[in-house]
Amino acid sequence: MALFYVPDIADSWELSDEEAAHALRVLRLAVGDALDVTDGRGNLYRTEVASIAGKHCYVKAVEPVAMPKNWNGTFHLAIAPTKNMDRIEWLAEKATEIGLDAITFLNCRFSERKVVKTERVERIVVSAMKQSLKYCKPVVGEMTDFKRFIAEERPGAKFIAHCYDSERVLLKEVLQPGEDVTILVGPEGDFSPEEVELAVKAGYRPVSLGSSRLRTETAGLAACHTFILKNEI
Repeated sequence: MALFYVPDIADSWELSDEEAAHALRVLRLAVGDALDVTDGRGNLYRTEVASIAGKHCYVKAVEPVAMPKNWNGTFHLAIAPTKNMDRIEWLAEKATEIGLDAITFLNCRFSERKVVKTERVERIVVSAMKQSLKYCKPVVGEMTDFKRFIAEERPGAKFIAHCYDSERVLLKEVLQPGEDVTILVGPEGDFSPEEVELAVKAGYRPVSLGSSRLRTETAGLAACHTFILKNEI
């Protein structure tokens, strides 16, 4: 089943250029053919092609069907982007396939990348959402200063994953099913000791993701997968 993404659905509308190309050139849909559409907010629309004009594809909708997430709670990954952007884009894709609710990019003291083109990450996330047949699109946050992020109120449990030899608990042992979770993952040079101290003072609990020393993007994906294993319905 192919899934299409239309964030603002009306009774009838035109598919975006990218979605129209997929519908007409790849799937070769014709007038009257059915297609499934999501608004990225948990709704599935059973629709059909109303008309085609050149490269333009017009669709009409029926009543939506609520499609709840297949996990309990929410998972917000706040992660410092890697120097190689391909790796963080890979993370965004795979984490979306596994399941998460939000991803925010952190500007930390040891960050090697200070700029992220979130428009490209958005496209990758949308594609992964459709491919994995999910109906809720993760929120992609802009690059945010570390201190600003931890100063903001967050629901549920808050964790910081770092590699220093200090007291930490395994994430898998402290996650509670159904709980909202925010986890911080640092850059390739890790968080600075000051950042760890500030996060702890802000209510973030230090955690370990296991005995292996992981790359930034692997750590982010490991945290995501650990959450889903605890919360998948």
